Amino acid sequence: MAAGTLAAAFPDIDFVVGYVSPVVYLETHRGVTHSVLLLPAWALLLAVLAALVTRDKRGWEPWFGVFALGIAVHIAGDLVTGFGTMILAPVSNARFALGTTFIIDLVFTGVIVVGLVASLLWRRSRVPAAVASFALVAYVGAQALLKAEAERFGRAHAAARGYADARVEAHPRPVSPFNWSVFVIHGDTIEFSHVNLRRDEARPVPEAGSNLFARLDAAYRPLADAQWDARTRFGDTPEQQAISRSAWNAQAFAFFRWFADVPAFDGITAGSQCVWFRDLRFETPGRGRTPFRFAVCRDAPDEPWRLAEGQAVAGGVRR
Repeated sequence: MAAGTLAAAFPDIDFVVGYVSPVVYLETHRGVTHSVLLLPAWALLLAVLAALVTRDKRGWEPWFGVFALGIAVHIAGDLVTGFGTMILAPVSNARFALGTTFIIDLVFTGVIVVGLVASLLWRRSRVPAAVASFALVAYVGAQALLKAEAERFGRAHAAARGYADARVEAHPRPVSPFNWSVFVIHGDTIEFSHVNLRRDEARPVPEAGSNLFARLDAAYRPLADAQWDARTRFGDTPEQQAISRSAWNAQAFAFFRWFADVPAFDGITAGSQCVWFRDLRFETPGRGRTPFRFAVCRDAPDEPWRLAEGQAVAGGVRR
């Protein structure tokens, strides 16, 4: 049990890169430690260490399968979220994501907790663990169907507006598996709506300081009463677009072009010219701060763009 727990936690050892910089975190998190190509090597390393620490005369072989299974479960759990996992690292830095499950899903976590408690109460039986594992797979499968439903809603909106070549995406949101953010990307414009696939009536927005779950949940409206907002990739005015396009194509911003799935212009700071972008994939109504917000700056039009410095890079305030 201890070995399995260690194995399941091991891939996230790469969290330490976050102390280097937000950029390094985006470039390397869910990278080599989450690679299915390197999984046998990590499992072998942990198995050898376990055999040495426990002085197991059988050697590393009995430990290998436990560590391999634990690491594989972690990778599978990350794949269902929307952040993206580089399962082919170091051969490829492509990020793969099913995007069916929010990063903190109450139902998903609840099934695991119930399965663990039941396994503790009925230690001699494998049934609780088997049932919980089946329930997790079934739940993610149901979420995949809900994702397809949300995407159909987005395609219907695109067709009604006459967007022939629109790209439609749906991302899961917190509190309920029926809460989704639907994005319709056409040209440099992103239209998006926060919807609940089963809700009949909109819920009132709770006052500040009220229950967090209620605040997070209230933003998602019934499909029949959906509200669409719009953002642009490069701004609204010709001046904004000229500056932001230059900033977007800067070498210093290559990491964000690679990472962002639904990037949007997020303002220009006066004075020392800084152009801000955010990834709308992480836009969560009710949350006071949007992660992964970055900027590049320059002091004069003829100078090269440089990445903005300081903690404000990951969570600065729009100006």
